[in-house]
Amino acid sequence: MHKQELNEFLHLYKQEMKQSEQWLENRLHEAAEPSFSLTTEELTYGARVAWRNSNKCIGRLFWNSLTVFDQRHLLNEHEIFEALVKHIDYATNNGKIRPAITLFDPGRVRIWNHQLIRYAGYETAKGIVGDSDSVGFTKVCETLGWQGAHTNYDVLPLVIQVDDREPLYFDLPKESVLEVPIIHPVYDFSGLNMKWYAVPIISSMRFNVAGVDFQAAPFNGWYMGTEIGARNLADTYRYNFLPKVAEIVGLNTTFNASLWKDRALVELNIAVLHSYKNAGVSIVDHHTAAQQFQLFQQQERANSRDVTGNWVWLVPPLSPATAELYHEPIANTIKKPNYFYQNGPY
Repeated sequence: MHKQELNEFLHLYKQEMKQSEQWLENRLHEAAEPSFSLTTEELTYGARVAWRNSNKCIGRLFWNSLTVFDQRHLLNEHEIFEALVKHIDYATNNGKIRPAITLFDPGRVRIWNHQLIRYAGYETAKGIVGDSDSVGFTKVCETLGWQGAHTNYDVLPLVIQVDDREPLYFDLPKESVLEVPIIHPVYDFSGLNMKWYAVPIISSMRFNVAGVDFQAAPFNGWYMGTEIGARNLADTYRYNFLPKVAEIVGLNTTFNASLWKDRALVELNIAVLHSYKNAGVSIVDHHTAAQQFQLFQQQERANSRDVTGNWVWLVPPLSPATAELYHEPIANTIKKPNYFYQNGPY
């Protein structure tokens, strides 16, 4: 535990949670003990502020609604798996998605997955089947003994490691993985057999608070439509559905100036938003998300806090210039607590 960062965090906690000087004095005194650790309440506050400080996230308006599950006591792979399934079930909530994070023992628990729910990818003679972004991790799962069905949408197992023990894989229960078939309100997309999962739960980042790194700290909000419709299903190196969408819509794909990619991208994003709303699953369009971020900025300024952000990530990938964000400079200053990338365990 880094002394300076711990002191800064406890001072911030005192200020924002309106604690007394005596409380701060007591906690700073306790922090000198080797057995000191943050309380669940302090971790809850820290995880919420880490979301507030996440420069790449456009959805920070809801930072204070994050539910925190403190599972630092779990060091058995099967119990950790059960806790992760509980997180998925809580977050999914029959489609009414709830932001949540589960914290495991810092330094001893690792989750090998990029997200708790993610589709496998397989290299075949005819090209990639499934998600090309998952090819490497799919191979890792196969070396551990997992076997997928080699379809476009095989849900990967969870791979959990404690200390230096051999990692174990666990298949997610089908009833815990809510998926949304992608349909269009006008065009017939049924032949494309597109679908996506309901909840994005990032599990490869570390949560840094008071100088401590929680390497296993899976967290989720809900999807912004463009993450699925303009990236996951559209990118040429992912599912690359734009040419097929253009064909169904009847667009001329023989030359760029027809703007077929732009028109197909809009129709695919319409389909994603329509499908999630039709299925009763929380999602936000990029225009509303940009407006919510403006409200977040207003709230932060009202609390005398500087708003930081990574412009490249905040500007939506679809019609970016229509968002006010596009025209505003923003400082990409890193604050802590925060969520950071970390080296993969494999």
